[in-house]
Order: sequence, then C-alpha cells, then structure tokens
Amino acid sequence: MTGRSLRLRRLRRLAPGRGEDGAGRTGRRAAAKVVAPKVVALGGGMGLSASLAALRRITGELTAVVTVADDGGSSGRLREELGVLPPGDLRKALAALCGDDEWGQTWARVIQHRFQSAGDLHEHAVGNLLIVALWEQLGDPVQALDLVGKLLGAQGRVLPMSAVPLELQALVKGHDPARPQDVDTVRGQATVALTPGEVLSVQVVPGDPPAVPEAVAAVLDADWVVLGPGSWFSSVIPHLLVPELLDALITTKARRVLSLNLAPQPGETEGFSPQRHLEVLARHAPKLALDVVLADEAAVPDRESLADAAKRFGAAVELAPVARQDGAPKHDPELLAAAYDRIFRMHGRIGPWR
Repeated sequence: MTGRSLRLRRLRRLAPGRGEDGAGRTGRRAAAKVVAPKVVALGGGMGLSASLAALRRITGELTAVVTVADDGGSSGRLREELGVLPPGDLRKALAALCGDDEWGQTWARVIQHRFQSAGDLHEHAVGNLLIVALWEQLGDPVQALDLVGKLLGAQGRVLPMSAVPLELQALVKGHDPARPQDVDTVRGQATVALTPGEVLSVQVVPGDPPAVPEAVAAVLDADWVVLGPGSWFSSVIPHLLVPELLDALITTKARRVLSLNLAPQPGETEGFSPQRHLEVLARHAPKLALDVVLADEAAVPDRESLADAAKRFGAAVELAPVARQDGAPKHDPELLAAAYDRIFRMHGRIGPWR
C-alpha cells in the first residue's frame, strides 16, 4: 500500500458514524447515519481545481460554481468566434472532479488534452470543444455540463456563475511602468491577471449580470460554502460581483470558509500579505460574513494581523499544512482534504448533517 493510500485511509477513519461509536466500538444503539455535508465551492482555474480535488475526497454532495470571465487561449477564441461562455475553467473543474479510477483519470487526461498543430486546432483543449458542442446541441449550458459530468463520472456538479460571458475590468495603478502613479482601466481577465501594476479594484461587464439559478439555489441549500483559493481578482472576487449570487452568499444559512492562497500571484497580487487579501475582499463585498479563514501555517508570517483581519468578517483563522511537500506553491489534495474535514467537524453541526 502506498503512503498516499495510507494517508487517505487515516483521513476516512476520522469520519464518525461508519458503524462504530466514537471509541471505535460498535455501540448497542446503531450510530446515526452520517450524511455528507452539502458543499459549494466557488472560484476558477487551478485554485478551484485544487479545492475540488480535496473536497471530493470527503463529500459526495459537491457543487462547483465557476467564473465565466476568461478571455485568453482556447476559451477566448471560442468565446469570440461563437459567442459562448468561456469553457476552460468549467473544463478544469470537471477534470478535478474525475475519480481516481482508470475511467476517471483517462477522461481527465482526454478533456485536458490540447492539440498541437499548425492549423486552427492548435492549443484548443478537447474538453472545451466537447462542452461547446453540447451547448450548441442542447441549447442549455447547465444541461450540457451535467451531461459531460455524467460521461466523466464526475464526483460532483459543475455550474457557471452567470448565464452570460463576462468581461473583467480593473483599475490598476502603474499598469504602464513608464507612468507608475497613473491609474488606468485594464480590460480582460488575461490582461488583468498579468498586470505589472497594483490592482485597486475590479468590476464586471455587464454590471448587473444574471446569475445561473441553479448556482444560487446550490448556495442557499448548502451546509458549507468554500471561496478560494485562486487568482484573487480574476477568479475569486468576480463571484461577489454577480448581485444574485452575492445576495445568496450573504443570506445563506451555510457556514462559509475562505481558503487563502499559498503565495502571492505574480502580477495580480504581487507583494500581498494574507491579511491584504481579506482587506481587498471586504472592499468588494462589505456585507459578506465568513466563519473560517483557512491558511497554510508556513504562508502566514504575521498571524496576529491575519487574525485581526479575519475578525472583521466574524471569522476564526485555522492554520494547517496544506501545501505539497516538494516545495511547489501548490495544494496537496489529501492535506487540504484533511484540513477541510477538520474545519467542517470543528465548526459545523454536531452529529448528522441532515
């Protein structure tokens, strides 16, 4: 048995109610059946993928709500040519939800595969083309994504956050290095993500985009909502700029956990401390409350300042080792799963979820 399998088995043993009492013995009364918590994860790109890969290990009731502002690469080309939602972040979320068996991992590789050619297919991802083809066939983005998920055997549901493709606009100080004190409007997710300047704020166009009803319903029905990790201005904050979705995040009875990045992102959040990420979030959604802020213990040099920033949201800070052991600034899915599992049990309801 591999070390990974051993760690996963230890994680699963943490869950009570699997036929044993808290002391590991079968009680006279059958333990109440534990129903997995309903979890909604919001974000985009590799940050959301990391969160989903962890969460699918601890719950079968998982929904991803994905940003639709990408305008670069294969997604940008399909969006411009066909007027569709950018499929790339949706594809990545589906790949992250694929199982660890041969079927799941084969399909994960297939939909992530990019063509290399001298023609029009160059750098298009197979999954992007599949998703867009089903959108055109069915005329319903949600139904099409559900069908792709069924094909892949995805361990959760993937939904777009808005029914229309969005343009990201940012106010950036020093976007032009020759004018470091000037503030410019920078348009497009791909450009905002790589700006050399300081991002002050972001907005989306249209300014009042419609939320996908199924995404709103999932947030309102959740036990836990997970926001982040991911590109702060281009993947995390955009969810707070869709009015119906923000209202759901504010009014839901679910508990909310914010998962911080392992390191500042070059360009977009260059030089940001963990607490500054929270300050930026508060400026864009001042009414949003949080229950828990999760951070890697090695990525927080000033724990007191982070705790103070979290208190403004009404949140506690949980520090845990969630990074890969090879030193890469990426989350380890099993360590992140263990951290989420601990948070859900410590800060959640006592006993069965439902």
